[in-house]
Amino acid sequence: MAKTVNKDMLIGEIITIDPGNAAILMAAGMHCVGCPSAAGESLAEACMVHGMDVDEVLSSINEYLANKEK
Repeated sequence: MAKTVNKDMLIGEIITIDPGNAAILMAAGMHCVGCPSAAGESLAEACMVHGMDVDEVLSSINEYLANKEK
C-alpha cells in the first residue's frame, strides 16, 4: 500500500516518509526544506509562504510515492 501525504503534514514529516520528497519540494521552488523552521511548517503553510499551489505540489509528491511503490 502506497504512502500518501496530505497538506496538513509537516515538511519534516514529509521528508522523513521519503527523502526523495525534498527534491520534489526544491524543484517546485521551495529551496528552504533543510531550514529548521521549515521542518515545523505544514505543506499548506509552506506553499502559501512561497506562493505555490499546494494541490500541485501535493499531487507531485503523491504521484512520486505511488510510482515508487510499483
